Amino acid sequence: MENKKIFSFFNILLSSVVFLFFTTNVFSQYPISSKDSIAIMSVMSQQEKAWNQGDINSFMEGYLKSEELVFSGSDGPVYGWSGTKERYFKSYPDLKTMGKLTFTINKIKSLSSNSAYLIGEYYLKRTIEDSFGYFTLVWIKTNGKWLIVSDHTCLLYTSPSPRDRG
Repeated sequence: MENKKIFSFFNILLSSVVFLFFTTNVFSQYPISSKDSIAIMSVMSQQEKAWNQGDINSFMEGYLKSEELVFSGSDGPVYGWSGTKERYFKSYPDLKTMGKLTFTINKIKSLSSNSAYLIGEYYLKRTIEDSFGYFTLVWIKTNGKWLIVSDHTCLLYTSPSPRDRG
């Protein structure tokens, strides 16, 4: 009987240790290293520059070129790199629609040594109407390069063009 109590105690102890290890590793958010933060910010800067030059192809270089990529916006999720690229071309067919993009980064946190998330805001200054919203990006580090694997962007508001403001 004494052996069963000891065995039961060790089972409970082992289960508790495994549970704690799993939950702290899966659900923890760690400060991101300066090197990784700078690398991610560099990608964001390159995307902003490409967008403002009307270059969606270069803008897409910040995304993982994979069917695993997902972009979630007001029209629902779009899966895959090609689908995401097509969505951008359809939604932003010209420079007037694209406008001038500015990102504001609110938070970057590491999820693991090869994954991170970023929360930010975007602002599109346009002649047709301005647009402002929030985004959450999930990043993975592959072959030493940080790329977006999930982009959830939501529009907060659009404002009329300066001509329509009266």
